[in-house]
Amino acid sequence: MTIKAFVIGHPINHSRSPLIHGTWLAEHGIDGSYEAIDVTPGELPGFFERLRSGEFAGGNVTIPHKEAVFALCDSVDPLATTIGAVNTLVVREGKVHGTNTDYLGFLGNLDAGAPGWSDGPNDALIIGAGGAARAVLVALRRRDGGKVHVLNRTLANAQALVREIDGPFEAHGFDAFAELAPRIGLVVNTSSVGMHGSRFDWLDLSLLAKTTLVTDIVYSPLVTPLLADAVAHGLPIVDGLGMLLHQAVPGFEAWFGVRPAVDAKLRTRIEATLGH
Repeated sequence: MTIKAFVIGHPINHSRSPLIHGTWLAEHGIDGSYEAIDVTPGELPGFFERLRSGEFAGGNVTIPHKEAVFALCDSVDPLATTIGAVNTLVVREGKVHGTNTDYLGFLGNLDAGAPGWSDGPNDALIIGAGGAARAVLVALRRRDGGKVHVLNRTLANAQALVREIDGPFEAHGFDAFAELAPRIGLVVNTSSVGMHGSRFDWLDLSLLAKTTLVTDIVYSPLVTPLLADAVAHGLPIVDGLGMLLHQAVPGFEAWFGVRPAVDAKLRTRIEATLGH
């Protein structure tokens, strides 16, 4: 019997998940399918009834449903609750279980692109205090490192975030960057700055140590203005595409029973779609 999985969102045409999972299905010769389904907010409860009926093994959830599906899942794992979003659904015995694999995607991307990045005692710096920042905080909390500094234009939002997620976290405004920079080993942009050519006007990368790793969760463009500036300053970088690829692995394994690999062939296929 064909095993079926999906990604739901509204709109959904932009999703690259069908290409990722379709590549793995073909690679492993699995009798399965993965489709993008446009589901409006009002259609979500009905779609969950389809899930409980056994039509699908599970699937992914993207904007704008990552928060709304909490109330519809039969169970949600604690990390997804902490992150405040569900991006992966698994159906077992008529029950829908929700989880979030974004933090695994973040860690997998850095482990592949910069092996040993978390070995040192250096502090990390996160730019932004939205949903993506929550997933990155959860990821960094799982690695023994230094403090994590959350910088946001609106300080109150950064303060609220570090209160909600327990850990060695501190909140700052953008004006704290110059003072913090010398002890930072990792810079992560979790904001939308970098899309459409936008850049940070307050970020002086020359203040960072030459070993500081810079990464961006924005992956279109692949080399954001932040990453381009980092390269110009001689800093190591990891782009955001790998996070998208690595976060897809646990779901595929749960639905189809095979753990796929994120390799150069897959990355090349997805890179070819960027900017289209």
